[in-house]
Amino acid sequence: MLHELDPLRDDRWPAFVERHPRSSLFHTRAWLEALRRSYGYEPVVYTDAAPSEALRNALVFCRVSSWITGRRLVSLPFSDHCEPLVEDAASGRVLLEALRSRIGQEGRYIEVRPLLTPPATDGYVPSAHFVHHHIDIRPSLDEIFGTFHRSHAQRGIRRAERLGVSCVVGRSKELVGDFYRLHAMTRGRHRMPVQPAIWFRSLVECFDAQASVYVARRGTTPIAALFTLDHKGTRVYKYGCSDVAFNRYAGTLALMWRAIQDARQNGQLQFDLGRSDADDAGLIAFKDHLGARRSSLTYYRYSRTSSAPGWTPRLSRGVGAMLPSPFRAFLGRAAYRHFG
Repeated sequence: MLHELDPLRDDRWPAFVERHPRSSLFHTRAWLEALRRSYGYEPVVYTDAAPSEALRNALVFCRVSSWITGRRLVSLPFSDHCEPLVEDAASGRVLLEALRSRIGQEGRYIEVRPLLTPPATDGYVPSAHFVHHHIDIRPSLDEIFGTFHRSHAQRGIRRAERLGVSCVVGRSKELVGDFYRLHAMTRGRHRMPVQPAIWFRSLVECFDAQASVYVARRGTTPIAALFTLDHKGTRVYKYGCSDVAFNRYAGTLALMWRAIQDARQNGQLQFDLGRSDADDAGLIAFKDHLGARRSSLTYYRYSRTSSAPGWTPRLSRGVGAMLPSPFRAFLGRAAYRHFG
């Protein structure tokens, strides 16, 4: 029997996420609360445990309701991956099969984004393919640095040090503002809508000390920035941005190396570089040059139609490409929630 719970209110959820070996920051109450605050999504967990029972198996989703892109269940919007938190493949299959009966009331489709285990049940078909990278940061810093590409990564980091690039870390309004200006610049360069500023403010407020903003400066000028989040031994590089006018200073590489050093010093075991579009050769190569390990990442959808629609990312890119730069920020504030 399928039960629902509200992960923002049910006291069982934080403890379950903390103890489950496959949980990630995307399962946490902090991430779900940031999604709710920023985009108005309703988080929901489906489980085989009755309200009085301890959680053993659970799938977390957000209900996305949009007059542009329709209603759907997504696990989870704007999240690189979201592994089903189940005891075994059979338990996950039972939950996903039970969810199929709710497709009419929940919307056009159900999407799951497993990192490790594809859904072992009929009807869930691949809808998108990505490349995922992570770095094992348990070895010594010298060993980690030694895995970096000598010409592209090691040389860039040393050049940044030689040219006096400074790295500032924190969560202040000033640093978030520096990050957001560079983020808007980068999204404009790629002709993409700009994510609303409230999203980044919400992440800082909800994650608190687990969130870090890294800003590289040449003198007093911000030239590159990273946004990272920590959870259970993993530091996740979630966003990066830069001013291409200062590319020669290798600010992004300097920040990556600093973030990796900080993560290791703080006891983290893994540096998650997130997903890359399968056809984004430049970003994939950048992560490869940091000695990261590749794996494939596939999303799956169960749809009432014969094919799972996949036009939403293309729509956002197309609309962004048609708009002048000042209007992309407005589009992000008004419409980004529709693309989750």
